Amino acid sequence: MARLMAVALPLVTAGPALAQDETAQAVGTLQGGFIGLLIVVVIGAVVGWVASLIVKGSGSGFLGDVLFGIGGSILAGYVLPLLGISIGGTLGSLIAAVIGAVALILIVRLIRKAAR
Repeated sequence: MARLMAVALPLVTAGPALAQDETAQAVGTLQGGFIGLLIVVVIGAVVGWVASLIVKGSGSGFLGDVLFGIGGSILAGYVLPLLGISIGGTLGSLIAAVIGAVALILIVRLIRKAAR
């Protein structure tokens, strides 16, 4: 019985403190997720903008650049390893993302041209 009390008493008395720790952790996780999403959008915008400068032509606007940048990095993440191309490091990842975004812009242009 004494052993049970030794285990149960700290759990009963520390309830609010544990709840505050869980709340702080949940808020920190949400804040980290928001910052991560913001970083993805900013890097996607920069990558899309650089890709649109390389391809040259009518601009896609901020949202289009973000979508091309994010989509291009996903495309490069799948296609380049299939081709046996491995670009390491942060700079290599950005270069791969630009390559993917350029390819995505060209694919979308071909589809739009074929639809006319």
